[in-house]
Amino acid sequence: MDDQSLISDTWTVAGRTFTSRLIVGTGKYKDYAQNAAAARASGAEIVTVAVRRVNLTDTSQPMLMDYVKQDEFTYLPNTAGCFTGEDAVRTLRLAREAGGWNLVKLEVLSDPKTLYPDMEETLRSLKLLVKDGFDVMVYCSDDPVYARKLEEAGAAAIMPLAAPIGSGPGIQNPVTLRIIIENAKVPVLVDAGVGTASEAAEAMELGCDAVLMNTAIAEAKDPIRMARAMKYAVMAGRDAYLAGRMPRKLYADPSSPLAGLI
Repeated sequence: MDDQSLISDTWTVAGRTFTSRLIVGTGKYKDYAQNAAAARASGAEIVTVAVRRVNLTDTSQPMLMDYVKQDEFTYLPNTAGCFTGEDAVRTLRLAREAGGWNLVKLEVLSDPKTLYPDMEETLRSLKLLVKDGFDVMVYCSDDPVYARKLEEAGAAAIMPLAAPIGSGPGIQNPVTLRIIIENAKVPVLVDAGVGTASEAAEAMELGCDAVLMNTAIAEAKDPIRMARAMKYAVMAGRDAYLAGRMPRKLYADPSSPLAGLI
């Protein structure tokens, strides 16, 4: 994809338009300086911030905002670590008071071992947040039925997991992801489970609007190099999706024309 194509190939969520289709996290890095360097290398325009885990207000300690600057990145506060709808809604209301952020990411987890989303609580929390005027991007299971219910309840984006958070095996259910993508009228982003660059490309080849990741970059031996690899993988996957994959065939098909054979 050339530079001009990159500029014109944008995606929009809740009225905000972005060129980069990679969103990166702000956890698990050695320090904020490494986090900032990786975010820049990734080309991301949005960083997601775990409001309950990142220092956003204590000026006596190193602060994320001093390194990952808000004039470079759109902050997407999230509810990582919340296991009830009440906790998630309270966390995002506090985030809005602290930073004025209205575009948020909702995740309500079911248990500490799997960190799988509790979809009943997620849907209930979404309705409360939408009523409160938030634009909500929703981390969810790869269940097409719940994806539809989230969209009907006002989700600004659907974010099905590829695999459990931080596990890194890549996309486990491409069929259900494809169903979600084909039926959604809001952006669909793969969130969680991507472990390496080829899996980010696979997500984009399925037709996702973007990919969100944290651990795959933060826990790489060289996070900045992996961030750069993810940037190009997402771009390549998007380009391949737009180009259109050749049909899969059961039998061989000669690569060279048969006409004119001696």
